[in-house]
Amino acid sequence: MSDQPPTRDDLFDEANTHLAIGDFENAVTGYRAAVALDPLFFDGWHALGMALLKLGKVKEAIGCGLQATILKPNDLLAWTSLSQMYVQDGQIAEAETAKGNARILSLGGRVDRNADA
Repeated sequence: MSDQPPTRDDLFDEANTHLAIGDFENAVTGYRAAVALDPLFFDGWHALGMALLKLGKVKEAIGCGLQATILKPNDLLAWTSLSQMYVQDGQIAEAETAKGNARILSLGGRVDRNADA
């Protein structure tokens, strides 16, 4: 066994294993640890949001989904997932906006996150 602490990628891989077998609580724990080590880790935020959504922790999931879209504003999957999160929370207008951004990206466009600021 290594004396080195687990890396971001080690934690992410372990969380993915938990997710694959339906152990969402441990997946969330692993993803949280990964993004704690690297707050700019897009894949970690996205996966954390989706795992939280599976647990019914929709508000937390939305926060993670928003972080993912901030880190990669032109990622189609991030916007699609965020739209799903908003739907689960009953925020239909927000879901439609996120879905619209996903559609723009699917057609080859780009999203400007600063346009709302």
